[in-house]
Amino acid sequence: MKKQASNIVKAGLVQQALVDNDKQSNWQHSALKIEALVEQGAELVLLQELHSTLYFCQQENAENFDLAETIPGPATDFFAALAKRLNIVLVTSLFEKRAAGLYHNTAVVFDRDLGMVGKYRKMHIPDDPGFYEKFYFTPGDLGFTPIKTSVGMLGVLVCWDQWYPEAARLMAMAGADILLYPTAIGWDKADDQAEQKRQRDAWQLIQRSHAVANSLPVMVANRCGFESSPLDPEDGIVFWGLSFIAGPQGEILAEATKDEETSLLAELDLKRSEQVKRMWPYFRDRRIDAYADLIKRWRS
Repeated sequence: MKKQASNIVKAGLVQQALVDNDKQSNWQHSALKIEALVEQGAELVLLQELHSTLYFCQQENAENFDLAETIPGPATDFFAALAKRLNIVLVTSLFEKRAAGLYHNTAVVFDRDLGMVGKYRKMHIPDDPGFYEKFYFTPGDLGFTPIKTSVGMLGVLVCWDQWYPEAARLMAMAGADILLYPTAIGWDKADDQAEQKRQRDAWQLIQRSHAVANSLPVMVANRCGFESSPLDPEDGIVFWGLSFIAGPQGEILAEATKDEETSLLAELDLKRSEQVKRMWPYFRDRRIDAYADLIKRWRS
């Protein structure tokens, strides 16, 4: 059954902790969380980044490429069937095997009985201690194109993309109604509390600013829990959770805790985005005649 167009979207997200690489078990756990949100009226649900397995990018290990999946494949089959059964739009994340030696960090969108309606390949790929993603992921090649669904145009981006205002802006300029960020970010255990707070606050602030600058709701689903490093069980990443949903002026509509599995639900009024754009017409006042240097790496 297809959804009739409406200005109000009941949107939910799932914040999970993972303890192993048992994909079927992790998918079933996600499905239970999704079903609970649907019982509360959710028609759009977002899952976190790479939710099928532990965050394997803490080390460079070629054996981890065995965790990747093709599209279509077992993960897309599972979540397409779930979206159809629950009659929802579902945004998922997976480690995509495009070809031997060619892999992406990919978000996949399913729309009720339509199955997979689009995908987005992560464009910005980080490489930091504990986050060795350049070893695993080829930068995306699908551009910043919103995905059309029965609840609106979804501007899906992934984790490290969240730090780049250009990505959010291009999604907005292409007609996105909502910006969505599946995410896996956390602290190094060696960081002191002051540094942890600075990182966490910056992470939320930059994404709320995308809502403000583009007059769009923003949904962010992050991991939670500690995942030890394969190189040293005493070391690892404390994923800081704190998933949230913000409105088109950056206002927090729902927010998770930092260390517990949480499901969030909020009503997004897409008509309000238009009203905000009328009050604060950033797109009218952009000086596109003066921005040519933005396509340069640096100005000097």
